[in-house]
Parts: sequence; C-alpha cells; structure tokens
Amino acid sequence: QVQLVESGGGLVQAGGSLRLSCAASGRTASSVVMGWFRQAPGQEREFVAAINRSGGNTYYATSVKGRFTISRDNAKNPVYLHMNSLKPKDTDVYFCAAGYCSGYECYAPTSYGNWGQGTQVTVSS
Repeated sequence: QVQLVESGGGLVQAGGSLRLSCAASGRTASSVVMGWFRQAPGQEREFVAAINRSGGNTYYATSVKGRFTISRDNAKNPVYLHMNSLKPKDTDVYFCAAGYCSGYECYAPTSYGNWGQGTQVTVSS
C-alpha cells in the first residue's frame, strides 16, 4: 500500500506556472508508476501525465504535452508536475496516483490502485 499526499495547487493567472508535488510513503513507494490525473465536477477523471519507476519513461496527454513536465527523484521521494503556460481549461482538481503499468496502460485510471486526496488548480483568464 502506498500513501499519497499532494500539494502545490492554487490560483494562477493564465500563462502562469505552478508546480504540484506528490509525496509517497510506503514500502513500495519507489517501485511504482506515478501518475497525475485531473477531474472537474461531474466529469470523468482525465489522464494528465505519468512516469515510470526509474524516471526514464514519461507519458503525457496531448492537451498538456509541451507545457507540463512530470519528474521524480526516488532518492528524495516526491513526484512533481511542473505546469507552464497554464490555461483556464486546465482548471480542475489534480490527483496523484500510484500503480503498476506500462505503455498505454498508464493512461487509464484503472491501472492505479492508490490515490491522493486531490489539490485544486484554478487558472483565471
């Protein structure tokens, strides 16, 4: 079991940047794939980005590619989501997730068994 705690959300103007952090604890925290998803009220959870356990492979949704960067430092634990050139449509609750997957499996919420509580990101126009 992996416990996840997100931080770093907030209010930012369009074009601005934010960095989300996800602190993972548990015996297998460094061996799992880490992902970020986002969800608006009444909508399905949407894949944003994921990174494998070594950090060598990353995956991005088309809507954020080139603007967001996911990174991890297993020695220091947190997984980060660096968000640049933010747009109002990026406004959502962002969730950190941990699981075991490879390739296109990592785009599906069902590949992740552990979730954080979520952090709100609001981008004003």
